[in-house]
Amino acid sequence: MSALITTTANVGDSEYKSHALISYILLVVGLFTAIPLLFGAIWAMIQKGGAYGTIYHSHLVNATRVFWWSLFWTIIGALLLFIGVGLVIWGVVWLWAFYRVLNGMAKLLSDVPYPL
Repeated sequence: MSALITTTANVGDSEYKSHALISYILLVVGLFTAIPLLFGAIWAMIQKGGAYGTIYHSHLVNATRVFWWSLFWTIIGALLLFIGVGLVIWGVVWLWAFYRVLNGMAKLLSDVPYPL
């Protein structure tokens, strides 16, 4: 299965690079304003099926994972707010998501697949 995924970018794949970049930009903006985070995740989920077999598929999968794990841990943090741990969880989740998105964007702009 991994043999089907190329490790270099092809000329025709630039459309998927654009989709991954749009998703990452929406995720970064969403880390500060929340709503675009959802749009970035939806964009990545819609586009990742068509990008299968390209290096950009891994970036769209990364964007999707960042959203779902961030949502999961944000909910856990909200449930634990009453004992004071929730704010720490929220801070760690934000830093983790920020790192994953910026690291993914750097790899995307270098035409390197995101290691999954």
